[in-house]
Amino acid sequence: NGTSTLFFKEENKAYIEVTDNLTFLDKNAGFIWSSTMDGFHHLYHYNMKGQMVKQITKGNWDVTDFYGYDAASGNTYFQAAMNSPMKKGVYRADKNGKILPVSKENGTCSAMFSNGYKYRFITSSTANSVPVARLFDASGKLIRTEKENKEVAESLSKTKLSPIEFFQCTTSENITLNGWMIKPPDFDSNKRYPVIQYMYGGPNSQTVKDEWLGLNGMWFQLLAQKGYIIVSVDNRGTGARGEAFNKCIYKQLGKLETMDQMEVAKWLGKQPYVDATRIGAWGWSYGGYMTSLLITKGADLFKTCIAVAPVTNWKYYDSIYTERYLQTPQLNKEGYEENSPANFTDKLKGNYMIIHGTTDDNVHMQNAMEMVDALVKNKKQFDSFFYPNKAHGISGVRLHLYKMMTDYFTENL
Repeated sequence: NGTSTLFFKEENKAYIEVTDNLTFLDKNAGFIWSSTMDGFHHLYHYNMKGQMVKQITKGNWDVTDFYGYDAASGNTYFQAAMNSPMKKGVYRADKNGKILPVSKENGTCSAMFSNGYKYRFITSSTANSVPVARLFDASGKLIRTEKENKEVAESLSKTKLSPIEFFQCTTSENITLNGWMIKPPDFDSNKRYPVIQYMYGGPNSQTVKDEWLGLNGMWFQLLAQKGYIIVSVDNRGTGARGEAFNKCIYKQLGKLETMDQMEVAKWLGKQPYVDATRIGAWGWSYGGYMTSLLITKGADLFKTCIAVAPVTNWKYYDSIYTERYLQTPQLNKEGYEENSPANFTDKLKGNYMIIHGTTDDNVHMQNAMEMVDALVKNKKQFDSFFYPNKAHGISGVRLHLYKMMTDYFTENL
């Protein structure tokens, strides 16, 4: 009759992450919902009265993707970082709650299932091996290898690539962070090298995964061949490490993330093979926001930073994202002002380059303009480049962009 009633409600002391995991089951059997209510991201079955029937997955690990529920078998399919935040596998939970692996490959695996779950594509890769896609039937029997990327693998085998090495570092707050490192092919532990920290660092994201890095990975290899050590570390707020690690950034977006990346720079500077006077950083979008904070708040640690399409003042970014983590400017003025790079341009010491597309549909050009205006007002010298009529991805001119960034590091780091 058109009357609306409350069906289901969940509350959290911080925020509830947006996912597409809400799935209603056939024959009014209820729905599947994902939540961090027990401290980790897991799947739950509710009935049509909004009451919990059972917790489908459980453990000190996060479900990172939900693939669906097979009513015929009672199996629930999902991806999870069960063994490590850096490695993800595909699993199924049967109707009795027993969890079994669907993928057997190392590194990071993802899945696509056919209707009825009779077939599945499993795509797998590691940080040092290209993606391979295989088709299996429901029993796990290999039907065929769909895509092996042989030509890519053979081509790369003839190139002087450096292996990606995973490591951990511990901050002064006794927080262990996961990272990877690419060293020059002719690395000599008796020499001191410049370092470029690559980061994204945003809520629930990850750059440190045992997964093929693609285009950026090839650029990092080029930089390594030119004599740089490339490092990426996942700071607090990033994903696959439970709610406490993920949501500690609430109402202070950028603060703990920046502190962690500064701690990484300090840790790197203590390594005998690192030149602590030549540490740089690069990032795009949230990563550009981070590098803009590092060259200002962390000016004593970083010599050269490049920011591509960075947020520079949170009041200019979209509300569904910003207000989830920071509330509104009226409720949390301090959270906005103390973590927006445009407010700290007076601290700039090193080399800073800001790059933006003039028609950016995500992080609007207004962010770059506010940063530039603040730098000029504080009589700070910097470099900038703006791509006419390019959106957030700056597509179509990537070769120009990456060559320019390579040259900038070469000249300034």
